[in-house]
Amino acid sequence: GSRSEVLKKMLESDEVKTLSNQVETVILSEMKQEELVAFVEFMYSDGSLLSEKVKQHVRSLYLVADQYEILHLRDLCRDELISSLNSLNALELLELAQTPFDKVLNDAAFNFIKMNLSTIVSSDEFKLFVTNNPKLAVDIMNASLSRANVDEEVVHVNENFNVDEEVVHVNDNVNVDEEVAVRKSTRPRKPNRKYFDY
Repeated sequence: GSRSEVLKKMLESDEVKTLSNQVETVILSEMKQEELVAFVEFMYSDGSLLSEKVKQHVRSLYLVADQYEILHLRDLCRDELISSLNSLNALELLELAQTPFDKVLNDAAFNFIKMNLSTIVSSDEFKLFVTNNPKLAVDIMNASLSRANVDEEVVHVNENFNVDEEVVHVNDNVNVDEEVAVRKSTRPRKPNRKYFDY
């Protein structure tokens, strides 16, 4: 109860209080046995780190942490999920970030997908993802098109601007004496010191 207001309310409900002389069972049906063991282990730990057992079930515990409002566990699970991002799980983590919407996880997964789009769109997972998440798939494609347009503009600018040609052109039109004069004129001047007699 000290870790979760939701669990605290469940344990302090009138139904539990009336059965004080009996053992009351609280069923957490959204977890498998191994996940529940990892969850209980975290609840009775100091909560500073995720154990290896918790890391094995990090996705399900991330959802459980949100459901029971255990914010510290949710944050630790999110950090672990982001650190494990790769081309194989990025779509799954983007989908995971939608319910409930988690902007931090969403942005991390979305940006990873944009940067690795050519690898991800050619996978079977992407075909399934498009079927199940058409709106997210459209968002990904729009973002990739925007990025492609920016890259094209950068290439276009680089093609039209040749630094070496500009330098040669300037040097051709300036003789040595003028160049020296220009250099002298661009040196910082020392301030004139004036002395006054009072």
